Amino acid sequence: MRAKSVTEQARRAQIVGAAIETVAELGYAATSFKQIAARAGLSSTGLISYHFKGKQELVDEVYAEVLRRFAEFVMGFLDRSETAAGELRAFFTANLRFMRLHRAPMVALMQVRPHVSARGQDGDHGKMADLLRDGQRAGEFRAFDADTMAVFLLALRNGVLAQAAEDAAFDLDLCERELLAMVELATGADNT
Repeated sequence: MRAKSVTEQARRAQIVGAAIETVAELGYAATSFKQIAARAGLSSTGLISYHFKGKQELVDEVYAEVLRRFAEFVMGFLDRSETAAGELRAFFTANLRFMRLHRAPMVALMQVRPHVSARGQDGDHGKMADLLRDGQRAGEFRAFDADTMAVFLLALRNGVLAQAAEDAAFDLDLCERELLAMVELATGADNT
């Protein structure tokens, strides 16, 4: 397989960017190559077909690109705290801040997530469970099953992101305060 030229990489990135915006605006079901091509300023849908074998490949790429941006953003907030409780707080704060600052990509992510072919594990569960265990060892968190608690906490996060994706007026500031309070109550952390 030949390496992609810089021009081909730029065109793929242009198409993915247009797909993210189109899916965020119209939803997954209403998004077509025609609409993506128009948003990207392409002369025909053939340019999309040249770079992507079909809608599934493009959807997979949209998902991977938004997850990459999301993970990079969130990781920039982590490792700043000396405590597991601080890291946990930073994780949730970063998730909601990304939604505030990058709403269209998050809406697109939530729209395409059920349609991604080989999504695999994004790694959040294992990392969350490890962080919770670290906090328990340090005496910051109460006793609980870390794997189960990770499921609960990530479900809270995912629910907030899904609601915010559906409702542009959703109050993320209020939600952040309440989510952090709930996480502290659930883990027994005292971040005051």
